[in-house]
Amino acid sequence: MMIGPASAALPCIAGIGLRAPHQQEVVEQRPALGWVEVHSENFFGGGAPLHTLLEVAQHYPVSLHGVGMGLASPGPLDGGHLRELRKLCDAVQPASVSEHLCWNSVAGTAINDLLPFPYTRDALAHVADRVGRVQDILGRRILIENLSYYLAFNSSEMREEEFLSELVARSGCGILFDVNNLYVNAVNLGVDAQAFIQGIPAGAVGEYHLAGASMIDGCLVDTHSAQVFDEVWTLYESALRQIGKRPTLIEWDMDIPALSVLQGEAQKAQMRMDAL
Repeated sequence: MMIGPASAALPCIAGIGLRAPHQQEVVEQRPALGWVEVHSENFFGGGAPLHTLLEVAQHYPVSLHGVGMGLASPGPLDGGHLRELRKLCDAVQPASVSEHLCWNSVAGTAINDLLPFPYTRDALAHVADRVGRVQDILGRRILIENLSYYLAFNSSEMREEEFLSELVARSGCGILFDVNNLYVNAVNLGVDAQAFIQGIPAGAVGEYHLAGASMIDGCLVDTHSAQVFDEVWTLYESALRQIGKRPTLIEWDMDIPALSVLQGEAQKAQMRMDAL
């Protein structure tokens, strides 16, 4: 299913992840922000959180970023989750909707994590079918995000960029390219970052994510709790040269600083886009 270009309504500028500590400040002060992204599940069920988000959406383009669908999970798609997401999309009219390339449930048990899986042809057929059904239900194209992972599977039959390329071809989805996730995988598992950048279809990339990580017991962990590393900025610059400018998000989910710090990080991304 193909429903227009990925992120057609997002401005090709830098934005920030809008988390709870800053939502009221944004509503009341309307600071200079290119666009904002929120986690979809935080607004399921309506109520005060949705009311605040609708106020934000009156002044900024909004992207909905999901963390709970588990597209690679073996069981059926969660009908209740999809109904809530469709209701949220209808209410907010987001500029973009995205999800992670991961699984998170088995045999009726949900796991609060974004879990990796082997990149096999059977997994590709399974995920492509599920992405297609999600897009049919939502009536829109979605972006699929590359994952940060901490182990590799011997049973994988292709690299992640090959899997994503085939997923785009089969389902018509787009790609959310998380540059920090790629860096984490390169450091921990020796993933070839340049091969990834060159291997994904540039025309399918609808958004970049940038974030900070933490070194914990010798492992680089995607904590979203720090400023963007210099090495990630370098990878981002490489992606800009090879793929092109795209809407770019600064994510910060733990130890959240003042809004001005997020704006400063977004400005760093904007300067790199403007330099092209």
